[in-house]
Amino acid sequence: MDLLRSLPIGLYLEQPLTWLHRLDPRVKLGWLLSFLLAPILASAMWKLSLVALLVIISILAGIPWRALKQQMGWLLLVGSAIFLVGMFAPETIDVSHQLRSPADIGTEIAQPYQYVLFKIDTGAIHLKITKKSIDSAIFASTLIFTLVYSTTIYLLTTAPEEITTGLESLMAPLRRYQIPVTEITLTLTLALRFIPLVLEEIQNLVRSIYTRAIDWQKLGLKNSAKIWLTVSEKLLENLLNRAEQIAIAMQVRGFTTPNTHLVQWHQLKLGKTDFLSIALMVVFWTARFTIGGQFI
Repeated sequence: MDLLRSLPIGLYLEQPLTWLHRLDPRVKLGWLLSFLLAPILASAMWKLSLVALLVIISILAGIPWRALKQQMGWLLLVGSAIFLVGMFAPETIDVSHQLRSPADIGTEIAQPYQYVLFKIDTGAIHLKITKKSIDSAIFASTLIFTLVYSTTIYLLTTAPEEITTGLESLMAPLRRYQIPVTEITLTLTLALRFIPLVLEEIQNLVRSIYTRAIDWQKLGLKNSAKIWLTVSEKLLENLLNRAEQIAIAMQVRGFTTPNTHLVQWHQLKLGKTDFLSIALMVVFWTARFTIGGQFI
């Protein structure tokens, strides 16, 4: 088990260098927020289009399948399970409905509005699929996929230093209100850099348990819980030691205040591709408000 390779959460993909890597982090952050906010009050077709757009972007960017297969596998499994559960889940309010049009108009037969699409009612089995349940299932499944997958692509193609530099540039106007922008971005940088250390500590402790070939059936539930409690305490102790070592190293190198030790992590510069992405973002939101709204 290698958590550092199987879980691409918070990890940066250095090679290959795709066109997504070359985009300005502020532009990529704008697209990330667009994918996170666009599903709100959107139609089902728009939500499905967002999923397709994310997959197309990852394919066009040339992100290796090895970096996405673990994430895509369980994400598709969870999304499918949520869709199936939501499709057959009972509605909160059971509303009786009637036809919106008369049954007969002269010689023509009007088509009634079908709210219930599928129904099984045979004794102990009561299953019903309605238009509302389909919309709810699409909303829940696509929302989970969009949130996780868009964030994963953003972290894979954006270095932690670029993320914090972009955020510091966007939050620069807050300095006039005495908000410590540099301290916030430095803390975020350390948090992103600390994620691989946490995964490494968890991996080492789990491997140490496996190498001892413990017979969990003989130990029982109580003794097994004691072992995992000890492992959790050791994990917390190791993480606190790592954090203390990082703090001491920063103090030795002069990281006391932003005014005395200012580090330029990344040089921000908008290029032609960035301006094209901004123009496409405007088109994206125009389409969202014109054709992507939820129809009632």
